Amino acid sequence: MQKSHKERLYKVLVIGDLGVGKTSIIKRYVQQSFSGNYRATIGVDFALKVLSWGGETVRLQLWDIAGQERFGNMTRVYYREAVGAFIVFDVTRRATFEAVTKWKEDLDSKLTLSNGRRVSTVLLANKCDHGCELQSHDAARMEQFCRDSGFVGWFRTSAKDNININEAANCLVKHIIASEKDVVKSVVPDIISPKLSAVKDSACSGCFKG
Repeated sequence: MQKSHKERLYKVLVIGDLGVGKTSIIKRYVQQSFSGNYRATIGVDFALKVLSWGGETVRLQLWDIAGQERFGNMTRVYYREAVGAFIVFDVTRRATFEAVTKWKEDLDSKLTLSNGRRVSTVLLANKCDHGCELQSHDAARMEQFCRDSGFVGWFRTSAKDNININEAANCLVKHIIASEKDVVKSVVPDIISPKLSAVKDSACSGCFKG
């Protein structure tokens, strides 16, 4: 008897300051297109990406949350039921990197998985095609920052040149699925809390292995 085809639906947030390229990243990932003339997102926008993943169908519902929301009360509504997130900054604008910590703290304070753990979050150092990187030139320092801040990985990205967009998304999906399995395990009482499953894929170079 043939097994039924399994489908997964995941809500993923894309957050960060105004103008860091959130909408461009989503357009590149979903539609494989780029335009330098996007208008600022008002409130929240949506996009759907369908993936074939290990014989299963994964549907990513990407929530493009306006940068001007700035940690307001509405973000709690927008964050609800999300299982993963990208936080984006612009490598040419130092202030957008300095805001990353506030975005991450806001996310963690308003959203947790059913087992109480933080959702998987990947940091995107966007617009790396500009060649003027104020923050992400020191990979070791960035990795330490991400580990200290609770990110599962980070990538230099460019929506314009299509750099590391798919790789960053694959990294996030791997961690979401691992976390989902972990939530299922945590339903069964255990003296030792289960640890996040390691992700074993060398192609996901910016994705921490646990």
